[in-house]
Amino acid sequence: MMRVNTSICNYCGACVGICPVNCIFLDETIIKIDEERCIKCGFCIRGCPVGAIVADWWTGGGENEEIRV
Repeated sequence: MMRVNTSICNYCGACVGICPVNCIFLDETIIKIDEERCIKCGFCIRGCPVGAIVADWWTGGGENEEIRV
């Protein structure tokens, strides 16, 4: 399961722009993730500049790992 830590999310939209399957949506006050469309690539987790996206299935990739789209 994926979740957004709203206490540190600054709603910058970086996760929205990096998602290859467009399953992340930015409303005015919340980030929504469609987990049925999510392919679990981890791009959003690695691409979040504040580390606000977490997932119980995420096991790899450090914060300095290069992201290739």
